[in-house]
Amino acid sequence: MKKVAILQSNYIPWKGYFDLIAAVDEFILYDDMQYTRRDWRNRNQIKTPQGVVWLTVPVKVKGKYHQTIRETEIDGWDWAAAHWKSIVLNYKKAPFFDDIANFLEPIYQRENHRNLSALNRELLEIVCRYLGITTPITNSWDYLLVDGKSERLADLCLQAGGTEYISGPAAKDYIEERAFSDRGLKLSWFDYQGYPEYSQLWGEFVHGVTVLDLLFNCGKDSPAFMRYVATRPKGN
Repeated sequence: MKKVAILQSNYIPWKGYFDLIAAVDEFILYDDMQYTRRDWRNRNQIKTPQGVVWLTVPVKVKGKYHQTIRETEIDGWDWAAAHWKSIVLNYKKAPFFDDIANFLEPIYQRENHRNLSALNRELLEIVCRYLGITTPITNSWDYLLVDGKSERLADLCLQAGGTEYISGPAAKDYIEERAFSDRGLKLSWFDYQGYPEYSQLWGEFVHGVTVLDLLFNCGKDSPAFMRYVATRPKGN
């Protein structure tokens, strides 16, 4: 049995995204999908004394109405310094700030981020390493892409040698289950419910912020506040 998940890359996503990676045997970044504005692809949320705020990576969209996430270019360099400044201001008092900053800050100090997909992947990989997630992460362009929204996902799963496709619950609105059953694939829905709260800065607890919030506050104990990272056998 091999479990596969296929999802677009997000900018420093929330903890549930990493739980999905940990729950499968191969995670395929689906950045051949069209880039969507005002979405999670190039932005995420942090907590501040004034409430939850967005960190947004500026991208080039003028006249690029049909570009894929893979094709989307980052617009300029100033955003990186601004993001890091916001992160420092709002998390420097967190118990494990220095530990996380040691590997995170260099990414924001390098002025070589040209492509959104590449930036997202670099951040995903560095967080996975810290959490001990060893799931192989591949790209959709490593495979052949067939027509049809659900058919393409099912075919990607088959090409990866998968027997079970794990999907986020939001996809229930559009996935055609028959595309999977006709190919002998099991279709399962990922459950993001039941996360425990942890000691968090700045007021009322918020689950949906970037995973960095969890890392800064809990350090190496972060998996204890996740569902699949904590229970996944090492090396699987």
